[in-house]
Amino acid sequence: MSEKISDIKLVFEQAKMDEYPELYKKYESDPRAGVKNLIRKYQKQEEKLEQERARLEQMREYEHCYAACKWICGIDEAGRGPLAGPVVAGAVILPEDCEILYLNDSKKLSAKKREELYDEIMEKAIATGIGMASPARIDEINILQATYEAMREAIHNLGIMPEILLNDAVTIPDVAIAQVPIIKGDAKSVSIAAASILAKVTRDRLMLQYDKIMPEYGFAKHKGYGSQEHIAALKEYGPTPIHRKTFIKNFISVEKTPTSLGGE
Repeated sequence: MSEKISDIKLVFEQAKMDEYPELYKKYESDPRAGVKNLIRKYQKQEEKLEQERARLEQMREYEHCYAACKWICGIDEAGRGPLAGPVVAGAVILPEDCEILYLNDSKKLSAKKREELYDEIMEKAIATGIGMASPARIDEINILQATYEAMREAIHNLGIMPEILLNDAVTIPDVAIAQVPIIKGDAKSVSIAAASILAKVTRDRLMLQYDKIMPEYGFAKHKGYGSQEHIAALKEYGPTPIHRKTFIKNFISVEKTPTSLGGE
């Protein structure tokens, strides 16, 4: 008697990927459509996985190029454009040939996928570092210099000294480490992509905390960026201590008294 399709499905579910070819051979002569569909399903999964691994291999081009360096560190930032909140930089050193499937530019990923990858990066990375520059600091020295400052802090917080930095598009001043600026680096380097996810998730989590303190501004939704909702709230309630005065001056008078962080 033929095996039930439900039993064959269970065999595939419990099998390891390297066991699939033997299972394909075993069941390829089964005439039932359900079995043929099951085999096609797992073959497509294998194809997608191979495509993803090929994509990741392309994203290791710079890591392979500088493989002679023991510690290769990716650097990226999140939050240069918002009207409120800090700019956050991430620094990540991954093990050689570290595989983190679906690693990509944080902007190309859903919030859920970023959170999942954040945990995997933290688990697999050799070292990670986060740096921040506050809204007040951004106003004081401008966003570019504040971004550099956050990046230097992130490098310092790694706890180990990288031999080379792969940066997303910038060269960081006052850093005595070799640097490679890469245009759109968060889509071209696994190290930079990992750093972009750490920076983005860290900043988003912080903005969610601010939303709990000041819910009327909608920080949980727009994360401080200049959405219509945010600008309308800014005009209605005035600026908060986390708003960047140099960024909001085109929308409201920055002399207006800021809202207390305590919501008073």
